[in-house]
Amino acid sequence: MRNKYKFLFFLILSGFVGLQGCKKDYFDLNSNPNQVTTPSLPSLLSTATHKTGINNFNVGSITSNYVQYLANPSAAAATDIYQEVDNTGTWDALYFAMADISDLKNLAIQQGSSEYLGVANVLLSYHVSLVTDMWGDAPFSDAFNLNTLTPKYDSQEELYKTSVALLDSAITQLSKTDATIKLAAGSDLIHAGSRPKWLQTAYALKARLLIKVSKTSSYNASAVLAAVDNSYKSNADDAGMSSFLLRNPWAQVARNNASLTLGGWLSEQFIDQLNSTTYGVFDPRIRKITDPTVTGTFIGTVNGAGNRPPGNNTVKDENYVAISSPWTSDVAPILIVTYAEIKFIEAEAALATNPTRAYAAYLAGINANMDKLQVPLGAERTAYLAAASVGAANLTRAMIFKEKYVATYLNPEAWNDARRFDYAYKDFTLPQNAALNTFIRRLAYPTGERSKNGKNVPGANSQSDKLWWDK
Repeated sequence: MRNKYKFLFFLILSGFVGLQGCKKDYFDLNSNPNQVTTPSLPSLLSTATHKTGINNFNVGSITSNYVQYLANPSAAAATDIYQEVDNTGTWDALYFAMADISDLKNLAIQQGSSEYLGVANVLLSYHVSLVTDMWGDAPFSDAFNLNTLTPKYDSQEELYKTSVALLDSAITQLSKTDATIKLAAGSDLIHAGSRPKWLQTAYALKARLLIKVSKTSSYNASAVLAAVDNSYKSNADDAGMSSFLLRNPWAQVARNNASLTLGGWLSEQFIDQLNSTTYGVFDPRIRKITDPTVTGTFIGTVNGAGNRPPGNNTVKDENYVAISSPWTSDVAPILIVTYAEIKFIEAEAALATNPTRAYAAYLAGINANMDKLQVPLGAERTAYLAAASVGAANLTRAMIFKEKYVATYLNPEAWNDARRFDYAYKDFTLPQNAALNTFIRRLAYPTGERSKNGKNVPGANSQSDKLWWDK
């Protein structure tokens, strides 16, 4: 998409030059022989890994209201009640990033670097998944072709296959140990140039993709577990981006809230799961996710209802995203995929055939997430783990999804899980004043894309229509 806009700019500039009748020599004076016209692999890697983290935040900012991590402080706010919202900015950010990653991929091929090529394919796969998981059909195969200004749309199924194929290619490239051009550690903002960790991340994302089709006939639990086996072994392997111009953008949300900008309020659904209201057991992770209110309690905002009276809460008697959290502090990494998530994927995939393995993975996932959040080994953690220790024979899919919901806090993947699980979390209800009579399943195409590529944008769809893997 970025290339398409660059081409449009070129056409406009060419027309301007023709109208002005300027001599070619004038424009030659603007050419700087000392300026680098082709970015290097390290510079493209830095850009690509940074934008990947930021786009995780951009998409998570949208999806976190739909899975009720966040709630708007104003009653009947569009983000809460499923009204159509124009997400042109996020759409463009995703495609600009993919254009940069495509440049990285092409240069890696030209220079014969298996490591850069592998990373480029991992990042492309991730972005393709973000786009299609929100909107369904979308441009990709034709999106970066300078010969067209209106790229055709690939189907949801095609985009899913593309994402898997990109990861398979990445695994092939990253399995090679003889790359002539190796990743520049200082330019890799996710894994600091570690080829083995990128290989693990490719497998982790593949496990995530394979579990996503759990409702379809193509689901293969054994394939999921095979990907899990080759992915993360501990929290140290997590894929996170922590290089910011100023701070983690979630921390900026928290700071804005402290300055009474009133964003980042936590949903009652999420808070009640943690504060013992929903399940009768206090989850100590809540202390590492948010700060107690001014009354020393943990209270969430009801989606669609806004802050409790007197409204526009400025006294902080409801909970919000906190800079004190290891998840959303100034220097906290934006987490793309984690070891804890992978353990819950393993638990789900193994549950039907190997409940012992599933149970061990389930407990490991809880502990890994608690460790990541720096929950101390005290009485509250012990009590919570004791309540969660139900035994392999009693473990259920609902228990796995309950824990995974906490572990994927603010991550876009949580919306995929909510849809796969049919929003069946305990006490999970539609937001008040909801514009749909059912839970939201997809987004409306952005206004910007409709205006630029309207002839290819699919016909009107309801935001209650399910994506292909959600049926």
